[in-house]
Amino acid sequence: MNKNAARTARSRCLVPALAAAALLGGCAAVEPTNPRDPWESYNRSMFAFNDAVDGAIYKPVATLYRDVTPKPARTCISNIFGNLNDAWSAFNSFLQGRPHDFANSLGRVLFNSTMGLGGCIDVASKNGAYHIPNDLGTTLGVWGLGSGPYVVLPFLGSSTVRDTAATVTSVATISPRTPIFAINDVPVRNTLLGIYLVDIRAGLLSADELVNRTALDRYSFIRDAYLQRRDALVGQRTGSQDSLPDYTDEDLPDYSDPELAAK
Repeated sequence: MNKNAARTARSRCLVPALAAAALLGGCAAVEPTNPRDPWESYNRSMFAFNDAVDGAIYKPVATLYRDVTPKPARTCISNIFGNLNDAWSAFNSFLQGRPHDFANSLGRVLFNSTMGLGGCIDVASKNGAYHIPNDLGTTLGVWGLGSGPYVVLPFLGSSTVRDTAATVTSVATISPRTPIFAINDVPVRNTLLGIYLVDIRAGLLSADELVNRTALDRYSFIRDAYLQRRDALVGQRTGSQDSLPDYTDEDLPDYSDPELAAK
């Protein structure tokens, strides 16, 4: 066995070892610290497992992709996949009975697919038509289905019972990845899926670095951020989200008056 083969074999052995260590390290019972996270003991174990796999495989590949791929090429790839997500957003806006969002998202798809060279250039955003995030989990929330407990899925990460059901349904029916799965050429299809996953992970590298710098507990930080974002998405569409305070008080003093500024 040459040196390269030996190094490859050691790398393959490293992943299951890291995963096993992560699971064993998280097996100790943990008292729930958030009422929406009753399965925190399991979730922390799965979070550690995902972190181990991510650190051994996904993050290094995504970092290499970011470092060696020219930014214009990465932007083009992200925009193309984003165009598929816009079509999915339009579909869910239709299901939610939001015709304005449906028209905007569908317009983005048509505009970027034609004027944007198949979605490579985000012409719509440059003209003020910005992406409207939407998915089946949000649709179920708008329909009145509660989020259920927080759960960490293997390899996929943060979710809730509602979002997990939406993910399973999307995989079985239609999702942003449906056009890729429809490709009959297996090598081409798998290559595109690989690029899709690497592009998603590369897009999270900056956020990952921010969490590492600021969070005392990565698990709690990511959980709370995920739940808050999902609540906000549903709240914006149902009108249940609390409004921001109104700072347009006309009775505020005029601090351009020297006498008032001196008080």
